[in-house]
Amino acid sequence: MDKNQYIKTEVLRYLGYKNQDIDDNTHSLIDGSIEEIKDLSEERYTYRFFDILDTAENVQLKDSNLKLPGHDIAKHLEKSNKCVLLAVSLGHRVDTRIRYYEKTSMTKALIMDACATAAIEDACDRICKKIENELVEGNDILTSRFSPGYGDLPLEIQKDFLTTLDAKKSIGLSASASSILIPRKSVTAIVGIVKKDEQIEKRSCESCSKYLDCSYRKGGLSCGH
Repeated sequence: MDKNQYIKTEVLRYLGYKNQDIDDNTHSLIDGSIEEIKDLSEERYTYRFFDILDTAENVQLKDSNLKLPGHDIAKHLEKSNKCVLLAVSLGHRVDTRIRYYEKTSMTKALIMDACATAAIEDACDRICKKIENELVEGNDILTSRFSPGYGDLPLEIQKDFLTTLDAKKSIGLSASASSILIPRKSVTAIVGIVKKDEQIEKRSCESCSKYLDCSYRKGGLSCGH
């Protein structure tokens, strides 16, 4: 499957399609929106490596005041001595265009939102692969991404997370008073570093803080996180 087809498959998944027939107009809307998001995106990212000092209660990172509380992030990093803090954003132009379509065509707005979600996830995948290729130890690999708000890791750490990365200055990424990322089509995540031969437990929907009201899960799907 080529890159464009993969992105389109992800968009359809975010839109809730499950092998239904799609009319030509919808195909055209999605294809056009994928290209529109590509043109609008101003992809920027930043990341830092940290040694992990403790995972007993709050995960402590060396040379950082950031604390990662909760059982779930401790479990996620239990086989890691080091981790990466990552922030990625598509920029403000994507948000602005989606808001415009919300006033003119909700169908187009929903499709654009799904295309932007697929684009930011693809960006995170590419950047994580780049980071993995940069690891000094050739036997090291990255775990899956774990973001503020997953499981019992509080969303409220978002501002401290961004401060630790100096993300406002480096990539223009900040958080609102309610810890929502600005621009919205952005991702922050903690990624563990483990040895290739470690058995890494895959994250499941059951560990997500949005498990009970997730629209993807109710439709028999996964958001991909």
